Amino acid sequence: MAENETHMSRRNLLAAGGATLAMGGGLAMGGSASPAAAAQNPPGGPAVPADTGAVQGGRIVFPNWRGSGDRAPPPPPAPMPPEKRVGFCVVGLGRLTLEELLPAFAECRKARLVALMSGTPDKAKLVAEQYGIAPEAVYGYDAWDRLRQNPAVQAVYVVTPNARHRDHVVAAAAAGKQVLCEKPMAASSAEAREMIAACAKANVKLMIAYRCQYEPYNREVTRLVRSGEFGKPRLIQAFNGQTTGLPEQWRLKRALAGGGALPDIGIYCLNGVRALLGEEPVSIQAQTHSPPDDPKFAEVEETVSFTLRFPSGTIAQCMSSYGVHESRRLSVRTAAAEIDLENAFAYEGQRLTVSHKDGKRESRDNRVLARKNQFALEIDHFARCVLEDRRPRTPGEEGLQDHVLMEAIYEAAPTGAPVKVGPPPGAGGGLDVTRGPDPDEAG
Repeated sequence: MAENETHMSRRNLLAAGGATLAMGGGLAMGGSASPAAAAQNPPGGPAVPADTGAVQGGRIVFPNWRGSGDRAPPPPPAPMPPEKRVGFCVVGLGRLTLEELLPAFAECRKARLVALMSGTPDKAKLVAEQYGIAPEAVYGYDAWDRLRQNPAVQAVYVVTPNARHRDHVVAAAAAGKQVLCEKPMAASSAEAREMIAACAKANVKLMIAYRCQYEPYNREVTRLVRSGEFGKPRLIQAFNGQTTGLPEQWRLKRALAGGGALPDIGIYCLNGVRALLGEEPVSIQAQTHSPPDDPKFAEVEETVSFTLRFPSGTIAQCMSSYGVHESRRLSVRTAAAEIDLENAFAYEGQRLTVSHKDGKRESRDNRVLARKNQFALEIDHFARCVLEDRRPRTPGEEGLQDHVLMEAIYEAAPTGAPVKVGPPPGAGGGLDVTRGPDPDEAG
């Protein structure tokens, strides 16, 4: 055995430990052989080496080296070769792009960053140097025709202010590029419809970047609720709040943002509850508030509160504000349990607790899941949809429905009276009428 195999560091050993895989498998927890492990290590056949692993089904697999008291570690990443990944051009180099999205491409397995588009040339030049993007793959907002001619760019990710989304999505579709667009989808439902029509006409996919629908803890809450394990949800509370400074920022300008706390952070509550249940609300009540003495909120609301009633009888109370200490929480109450997700809409730090009766005791279970970058998950999901010609989980119709409901919230707020809403026309019954197939994380 080579020296570098016999003197593996503890860190490399930790990284080498694999879990049971959908392809290949490993040893089950506790050391007993699972069916997958039996296939991997057939009776009388060679065992997979504990620390060097083996190649099976195009992946590297390791047996579970942990004891029965620990969770099995996840399998090692299995990224596609770079030349086979979907090439993305990120449109807009603001805070979200630079702080979260570009770093997330390093964790993507099916996508790669190949181009940038920005209205600030000196910033674009520096970012391109930092991420190894060729100068000829850096574009201004007026260079869509040149972008069209770059075959390495298969998809664009639009991350500009809300009111710019329509123009950039329509231009990307006309250039023949697949489109991933940040939320909220646009500044109005009318713009959202134009974007859907443009992508349909160009025969390109359109996905809205609802990252929480790909984040593992939010998905686990959805699984728990829909499984019926603790009964039907009766009440849901969703809160997303933070303090906001810098009066000159675009999010406080109605012409660019389309609204205040609601389309920026309140949409996480709205979309999160809809995705959790899979239903569409039948009525909405709402109220908004802006401090009259704070010039930051001269154009947009500081705080919004709205109540959604669903066909199943579930009531969801949602609140969002630009004027409170940062808190992002989702709680679901059934007759048998309370499911509470702290930091539900945050970029990281999710903590899931399930409180329920356990015999004669009240049990509080802390559910701990493997850490995954939610931005990388959503980007890879879209890349997979492009590669396999799938409908995205969060297509344009998902973003449009949120705009329709946000407009109903603004309509309801002045009087507090309920406004009737429902599923999109022609959507029919059933769950998830605005969504594509559930993401398959094993893929």
